[in-house]
Amino acid sequence: MVHVVLLEPEIPENTGNIARSCIGMNAILHLIKPYGFFLTDKKLKRSGVDYWEKLKLIEHNSYEDFINTIKNKKHLIYFLTRYGKNKPNEISFKNKNDVYIVFGKESQGIPKNILKENEIKTIRIPASKNIRSFNLSNCVAILLYEYSKQNNYEGLEIFEPHKPLFVK
Repeated sequence: MVHVVLLEPEIPENTGNIARSCIGMNAILHLIKPYGFFLTDKKLKRSGVDYWEKLKLIEHNSYEDFINTIKNKKHLIYFLTRYGKNKPNEISFKNKNDVYIVFGKESQGIPKNILKENEIKTIRIPASKNIRSFNLSNCVAILLYEYSKQNNYEGLEIFEPHKPLFVK
C-alpha cells in the first residue's frame, strides 16, 4: 500500500487535488499539522470534488507523531526534495510492505535536518534548469504513477469501468 504524507501543507487547492489523486490511486493520505487551512475550507473541498467520503485520511499532530506511528512497522519511507539523490525510477516501489512518500510544505519543502537524516532515501524529479520546483500536487501524481507502474497498476481499473456516453 502506498501512503502520501504531506508535511504541514499550506495550500488547500493542492491538498484537495492530492486527496483526489490518492482516491484514484488507492493511496492513503497522511496530513501532518499545522496546516495552512482548515479541513472545512471550501477551496479544499471543491478541488477534491465529491470524492471525500472515499478518502482514507490519517492526521498527525507533528512529524514526530507520524514517525512514532509507523516506527514499529515494516515499511519503506522516501522523501521528495529538489535536493534528492535518486530519480523516481531508481527507487524500487515493488514491496509487500507499505511505502510512505513524504512531501514538504509548498513554501519551504522538507526541513533540512529531516533530509540530512534520510539522505539516501531522498527522491528528485528531474526538471529543466528553468524552474526551481514543480507544483506539489503534480509531484504527488508523478510519484503515485511511478509506484503504480512498478506494481503493474495493481488494484486499478485498466479499462473504463463506467459506460462511456459515446458508446451505443
